[in-house]
Amino acid sequence: MAKVTDTVTALAAPIAQAQGCRLWDVEYVKEAGTWYLRVFIDKEGGVSIDDCEAVSRPLSDALDEADPIEGSYTLEVGSAGIDRVLRKPEHFAAYLGSEVEVRLYRSVDGRKDHVGALSAYENGDVTIETAQGSKTFPKKDVAQTRLYVRF
Repeated sequence: MAKVTDTVTALAAPIAQAQGCRLWDVEYVKEAGTWYLRVFIDKEGGVSIDDCEAVSRPLSDALDEADPIEGSYTLEVGSAGIDRVLRKPEHFAAYLGSEVEVRLYRSVDGRKDHVGALSAYENGDVTIETAQGSKTFPKKDVAQTRLYVRF
């Protein structure tokens, strides 16, 4: 049996594309006793609420028809965001050279969060360039990598 996220990805990608967007990611998580199916979309120039609605309505219909999820859940369609999480190899490839924040499970050099320019992603290992030099974090130590936004 296919994972829920894989099934939803197959349904959502062409719907997003038909609306001039691209599918960024899908997550299916339980929070405070409620299941959430979150579909993240992206578009050159940014995603508007109208884009989210244009994807959400036909996707909701497609999900009702395919019925890939047992039980109730809340469907949310939103932007991947300016501080988007990088999960897939293609995400990392698209943002090589960009500033990212790598959040670790355990402290390294006294910190769990490290910021630097993404220089490599190989087999899940993340390498960034910092003022102190190059740092590579093994996949098993990385909790999350996301684009870093300076204010």
